[in-house]
Amino acid sequence: MHRPTRLLSTRAALGALVAALAVGAALPDRMAHAQAIKPVVLRFAADFPPAPHPAGLAMNHFKERLAQLIPGSEARLYFAGALYTIPEAFEAMRQGNLEMTWMQMGKAAPVDPFMMAVVGPGILTTVGAVDNIEKTKTYQFLVDRLQKQQLIRVFGASHMSFGMGVGGKRRYLTPADFAGRKVRSMGPAENPVLESWKANPVVMAFGEVPTALESGVIDGLMTSIGGWLGVRQQSPFYTTGGPGVVTGDYYMVSASRRWWDRQPKPTQEVLEKLIMETIQVQKELNWCVDKMTYEKYGTKDPAKPGVYWMNPTEVSALTNALGDGPTRWLKSKMPPAGQQLVDDFRNEGIALSKANPTGSSWIEKVDCAKHASKIVIR
Repeated sequence: MHRPTRLLSTRAALGALVAALAVGAALPDRMAHAQAIKPVVLRFAADFPPAPHPAGLAMNHFKERLAQLIPGSEARLYFAGALYTIPEAFEAMRQGNLEMTWMQMGKAAPVDPFMMAVVGPGILTTVGAVDNIEKTKTYQFLVDRLQKQQLIRVFGASHMSFGMGVGGKRRYLTPADFAGRKVRSMGPAENPVLESWKANPVVMAFGEVPTALESGVIDGLMTSIGGWLGVRQQSPFYTTGGPGVVTGDYYMVSASRRWWDRQPKPTQEVLEKLIMETIQVQKELNWCVDKMTYEKYGTKDPAKPGVYWMNPTEVSALTNALGDGPTRWLKSKMPPAGQQLVDDFRNEGIALSKANPTGSSWIEKVDCAKHASKIVIR
């Protein structure tokens, strides 16, 4: 009568033994995988300012999480061109002398003119369109080109502000406001935009901007809302018309393949997950900094200092004054094989903007309360 019970007990014991053996067999593999994750010390360069700039906050997130995920690792952060300008960083990565950058794509044009294909005003004009830039064939072409020809691995796109604009000691609202003024341009691709408004563009890294404003070297600056916060005292007026009206400001997080390809695969896996996590965090912080800055410094009166959001009529007055000048300039600086990319991206961007109307993006629904403790709007 007790044999079935004994048989069941024997089977249970055998099952437990098999399970234990399986776990035991898996342990060496797990331990080997963990041991293959090697600590890394990397330099991470950008040309935007540190926190409270949203991308600066995101880079701090990367630094903190890297030390947690891979003990013994360190990310050395360099902001506002402190280590390299973007063209210098691009070249350093290509040669394997810099590990990672968070670079504005158009600013790499002096090294690779093809990167100018994804700049210019009036292309991606909604939050959802900006967030979907990676779906364009133009972006995918550039990523593939960088991977194969420049030995740069691109992980994803980010963006500095959904309210790119112009700051200054006075309001820049109409084309006449720009005439004869020296305005900081983020890169050569933005120069024809300012020139269309009869301004004198001055290309400079953000780290030079505060002193240039104080000394009168420049009268105003193109930047993001987050960037404006860093120079609010020197340029109390900020004007924007929303995503892509003044210019596109699309960034990419990338690494040198000469460095990346030497890392063990388990290390690469951890790093890539962290990079994608950081880009996600930056997108949320980016939206919340814009929103919270406008809540604190927004104004409905353009005569008063603060962040002024242009109405559609004011936007049209600026964009109509551009004509085809920026597009013609871009094409003139690109090799024949790249000129079609300019038209392709414009067509793709306009289609994306229609497919992603204002209010439809997940970003516009982010609860900024969860980031309020990290964001300081000074």
